[in-house]
Amino acid sequence: MASLISSDTAQKIAAIVGEKGLLLDEPLSNHTTFKIGGPADALVLPTNPEQIQQVCALCREEGLPLRFMGLGSNILVSDNGVRGVIVKLAGNFAAIQVEGRQITAQAGASNEQVAKAALDAGLAGFEFASGIPGSIGGAAIMNAGAYEGEFKDVATSLTCLDDEGALVEVSAEEANWGYRHSMMMDKGYVVLEARLALTPDAPQDIQARMDDLRERRESKQPLEMPSAGSTFKRPAGYFAGKLIQDAGLKGYTVGGAQISTKHSGFVVNTGTASAADVIQLIQDVHDRIFEREGVHMEPEVRMWGFDD
Repeated sequence: MASLISSDTAQKIAAIVGEKGLLLDEPLSNHTTFKIGGPADALVLPTNPEQIQQVCALCREEGLPLRFMGLGSNILVSDNGVRGVIVKLAGNFAAIQVEGRQITAQAGASNEQVAKAALDAGLAGFEFASGIPGSIGGAAIMNAGAYEGEFKDVATSLTCLDDEGALVEVSAEEANWGYRHSMMMDKGYVVLEARLALTPDAPQDIQARMDDLRERRESKQPLEMPSAGSTFKRPAGYFAGKLIQDAGLKGYTVGGAQISTKHSGFVVNTGTASAADVIQLIQDVHDRIFEREGVHMEPEVRMWGFDD
């Protein structure tokens, strides 16, 4: 599909973020954990909030579609790619600061990096997220959780970009976190920074808990294969992986996409998967489970570029 980014617009974006901060027709398979996806018209790599605000303002002025991503860990991108501008926060916008018991992390910092910073500072409470393959911004919006821990348990406040492009402070109460849900998700806010309140503890004890969680993940999840993490939301009263396994779909394959043979809640890329393969597999799983159980399997993975 034809790019929506004119040479004039590209020059304006480059004037904001620098030549190295703009990648045109960039394959998103290079930027998602699924290793799937066609090109973005423009992938922008900002270094500060002012650049982000300026890019947002330019997109509004020119009527360009605008999306944000971190590490691309919960996204399936169409084989045709995504039109408009994508702002990638991971990489250049990932500073972490420790002050006493508080950690302030920019949205592009990975959960693993923040957990390591907490460990180094002797601060406990974020161990649960050390193996979640995503960024702080995504964790805040999705209220990421694992092994009885959730983002809302440690977050005190956020700095966000609202739907008008203004910087706003959001308290934990205002964030209204729930299961894989938040106010930011509802209102289309972009998380730029998060502040976490943690608890002092012995580094060796924190490390032991992180090691235990890593071993549990590695034994149960297909971390060695490209995926977007857990593919389906948990249906009320059920476990997605068990429903899929009980339906005989463990290992089920469409093209290069497969229901993991290690954990049925994961769709993995065996090496040659297209987005079309993944979409067909998700549809097949939905249809089989609905036929058997009358349960709708709703994807947890965000879908980009399919409306085009």
